[in-house]
Amino acid sequence: MSKLLEQIDQAVTAIRGATASNPRIGIILGTGLGALVSRIEIDVTIAYESIPNFPVSTVESHSGRLVFGRIGGHEVVVMQGRFHQYEGYSLQQVTFPVRVMKALGVSVLIVSNACGGLNPLYRRGDLMLIDDHINLLGDNPLVGPNEPSLGPRFPDMSEPYSRRLLQIAERCALERAQKVHRGVYVAVTGPNLETRAEYRFLRLIGADVVGMSTVPECIVARHMDMEVLGISIITDECFPDALQPVHLEHVLEAAAMAEPILTNLVTDVITSLP
Repeated sequence: MSKLLEQIDQAVTAIRGATASNPRIGIILGTGLGALVSRIEIDVTIAYESIPNFPVSTVESHSGRLVFGRIGGHEVVVMQGRFHQYEGYSLQQVTFPVRVMKALGVSVLIVSNACGGLNPLYRRGDLMLIDDHINLLGDNPLVGPNEPSLGPRFPDMSEPYSRRLLQIAERCALERAQKVHRGVYVAVTGPNLETRAEYRFLRLIGADVVGMSTVPECIVARHMDMEVLGISIITDECFPDALQPVHLEHVLEAAAMAEPILTNLVTDVITSLP
């Protein structure tokens, strides 16, 4: 058994000691987006610290626990708090929970994040469904020896975000008369926000929003043939010619404004799944 498989097995064994849940849907909640948990019929919560090989979230507003329960009759597991490269973790560590989710039976991964809006048509508080992404993290979670039992050496990324799930999400938003964008997410390392020149560059290469997460989780999920739905909340407007300083409180305030819309959308999508 490879070291990675052994670490996954250790984490799963510890989780199985607390719950027999077999979730098909995994959810990762980003900065300031923990309220979805209130929609869950909770069976059990497990602190990250009690799971072998799990990183520990060091970012304010990330609770740091796995929540098992049901939404719309579907068993789910929710990461209330995620990990980032800028915290000092490798991308293999950042994405380890996705590996564990797959081992628990998850086949659909819903990932949310707070991000900066680059597209001039987007506004603070808007939601964007991720149609594609650009990886500018300078690294890839699949670098290193490949474990064939998890996925292929060269996974295809022609459909990183499931067209099926995108269509369901758009239909759910339409039924609530809720506007959602559909665009390209670019991931950068952070933790500083970008300069005006960097925002111009990111927009020039085709990005609609910019953030510091999501892409590694998507890559690893697709490596294991999981379907991915990505949803971004635009918490600040990154327009170079009208750029204003941004603070964490500003980001959390915007996330809180849009969180009920995100919560409704994710709940509706899950309920709509067969």
